[in-house]
Amino acid sequence: MIGIFNDNFPPILDGVGLTAQNYAYWLHMKGHDVRVITPYAPGADEVIEAAPYPINRYMSVPIPFRHPYRYGLPYVDAAFWHNWRKMRFELVHAHCPFTSGNLAYSAAKKQNIPLVATFHSKYRQDFEHNVPNKRVVDWMIKQIIGFFEKAYEVWIPQAAVEPTLREYGFKGHVEVVENGNDFSTPSPMVEVLRKEMREELGVTENETMLLFVGQHIWEKNIGFILDSLALIKDKPFQLFMVGTGYAVHDIKQKIKALGLSHCVTMLGNINDRERLKKIDAAADLFLFPSLYDNAPLVVREAAAMHTPSLMLQDSTAAEVIRSGENGFLTANNTKEYADRIVWLMEHPALLLQVGVKASETIARSWENVIEEVIQRYEDIKKNYNRILK
Repeated sequence: MIGIFNDNFPPILDGVGLTAQNYAYWLHMKGHDVRVITPYAPGADEVIEAAPYPINRYMSVPIPFRHPYRYGLPYVDAAFWHNWRKMRFELVHAHCPFTSGNLAYSAAKKQNIPLVATFHSKYRQDFEHNVPNKRVVDWMIKQIIGFFEKAYEVWIPQAAVEPTLREYGFKGHVEVVENGNDFSTPSPMVEVLRKEMREELGVTENETMLLFVGQHIWEKNIGFILDSLALIKDKPFQLFMVGTGYAVHDIKQKIKALGLSHCVTMLGNINDRERLKKIDAAADLFLFPSLYDNAPLVVREAAAMHTPSLMLQDSTAAEVIRSGENGFLTANNTKEYADRIVWLMEHPALLLQVGVKASETIARSWENVIEEVIQRYEDIKKNYNRILK
């Protein structure tokens, strides 16, 4: 059995949770025995019932100021612990270094099996938002690196993530294993979905539809997006924002203060993946100036629906973007970002052309990714067993 461990999982939706879900789903579809270990979250029972593979959840509590995330408490959950002691794995894969990651390490150590750990996030920025003491943050980063040092193999979702891991102090070997997406759709169908959703959202033919999908937290550079749009708020565009997070209220206040209420709509969290796919298809341009993200799934999902992204030069997230070919890049400057939006609004044919190229170059399917993952798992198990002998 392969164990997939992460501290969040649907119904909590973010890139890492969706990655863990797609790992489990496609491993199952490819005939592998797989089990997910993750904290409990409200609404989880429906996910457990619908999943074709087992999901074991343990007690959790909300993380203050980080809605909807949860802090897992597996060691005080008697029912989970009773089942946990019976579980046997051939390989465990941790997608985060916290409680679920520590459970994965515990299983690997006791059962003498390999632990694979993927480094997904820029944890320092998360910690600095909630912890004012630099020494404490440094200590927390040290604990994270200590976890990754215990893994048999460490994966990163793209090469540009490696400098962050090195900056944190990791000195071991890393392997690049890309993320995929589950939005691949034939081109003629993309246009159908586009027309349907634009009509539903009330986007007129002469308006450019801009889109942001992601956690509504300041680390995502949402303030940069709004400040940029404030410079061009007289232009014919609509921005739709999908997601939730601790900054929702403040973002609403900033939209109002900047006079953007007429052209910015917050759609909230959307759990329906088919609806989100249609929204991606409807957009002309995906705005993602994040300096926080490593290899964002949302950019790949937008690309799969022929929507190119406007990102920042030299950001880790933008490693896959070749400006003017499969996306667009600007300097970290609100005026330049705003000017590029206006220029692209005046060149809709280029947006379409680059969107198609994005779908061809950065929208790799999860099924294809998991085929690579399975081969890597097999190689890891063989090498690990060879070392044991």
